[in-house]
Amino acid sequence: MRYYADLHVHSKYSRACSRYSELPELARWARRKGITVLGTGDFTHPEWARRLREDLVPAEPGLFRLRDDLEEEVLRSLPRSCRGPLRFLLQVEVATGHRQGGRARKLHHLLYVPDFEAAAGLSRRLARHGDLTGDGRPFLAMDARELLSATLESGEGAYLVPAHIWTPWFGVLGSTFGFDSVEECYGDLAGEIFAVETGLSSDPEMNWRVPGLDRYRLVSHSDAHSAPIIGRNATLFDTRLDYFALRHALRTGEGYTGTVDLHPEEGKYHLDGHRACGVRLDPDETEALGGRCPECGRRVTVGVLHRVRQLTGHPEGTRPATAGASRKIVPLPELVGELLGVGPKSKKVTARVAELTSALGPELPLLLDLPLPELRAAGEAGLAEAVDRLRTGRVHRDPGYDGVFGTVSVFAPGETPAPAPDHQPALF
Repeated sequence: MRYYADLHVHSKYSRACSRYSELPELARWARRKGITVLGTGDFTHPEWARRLREDLVPAEPGLFRLRDDLEEEVLRSLPRSCRGPLRFLLQVEVATGHRQGGRARKLHHLLYVPDFEAAAGLSRRLARHGDLTGDGRPFLAMDARELLSATLESGEGAYLVPAHIWTPWFGVLGSTFGFDSVEECYGDLAGEIFAVETGLSSDPEMNWRVPGLDRYRLVSHSDAHSAPIIGRNATLFDTRLDYFALRHALRTGEGYTGTVDLHPEEGKYHLDGHRACGVRLDPDETEALGGRCPECGRRVTVGVLHRVRQLTGHPEGTRPATAGASRKIVPLPELVGELLGVGPKSKKVTARVAELTSALGPELPLLLDLPLPELRAAGEAGLAEAVDRLRTGRVHRDPGYDGVFGTVSVFAPGETPAPAPDHQPALF
């Protein structure tokens, strides 16, 4: 079975996350996006752990579904086109902080377990190192190796994936607090790491140029702080619905298909820069300036493209044996916003996207798989043109830097796309 998984999300108990991120809301949006396996987020938070136990029931091995009354409520709120199967997988992101090699190391990690008993046992271990009640993404005073050891000791099948590995502030390979290799970070247990998360500011092609990542499967997830952005990055599998089959696919490549990513320029740390001064720099400019902001003289934030270049050893176009397919998207609300000439979060776009997914199916299959002739036959010539440009890489990029998100569009500034119809598209 081919399916999309998004295994890095957050609940309302994580800081700076939507108060609406409850399980039914996450389930509704996951189905609208075309996600079949969704991370629960935040299983170490006591209140969220209680809610997970109350609202989820066992499904296939290591996976869960909403209990019947909640599932029926969610399905009633969705069009028939968006009522595919949805399973939850127990997941949490945690932060660790320690000193190593004479430097502070502040890192984020994704932890996965197959059952509530393992989740509870791991939470007890981690509670010795920090407060689990204040934030769904807790900060732990321990090093990365200790965290990996605690995860492995929590039960059969538990595993750890380094989160958004290139992020300057919290990535394992990040420019500010990171290391030069995964092995340096996790020490003698590094062999237990078999996958790494690329993050929003890099894509597989960038990672394939780094020899130190050749042995790892690359995963992409949304890191969703609110339900509507679930699935902006995702990983594609071809396995049975089963936690252990998914884990096996990441470890061996059997059933791992590849990733779906935003264009990395849309990430908020793609290029170097200094947000306070509005200065954005490419790596050559940063090096010519000695790493200093030309406006104020302070050090700039070294972005992902620059950091990847520092560790590059393979020529462009290299594909390691662990590589899967790499496909790029521009989220459907952004495409529709371009077609309508309004912002992607406007009510007009929200209503139009609801019409489209009702008639044509969930967002990811619509963007990536739906034949263009079917889009045109449904009266969607403008959208078909936008999707065609997306699939063939004909996009315009304005890269992000130092915490400022970039933008990617399929139509050039001043270009007038074919108008979208005012009526609901026809079913076919």
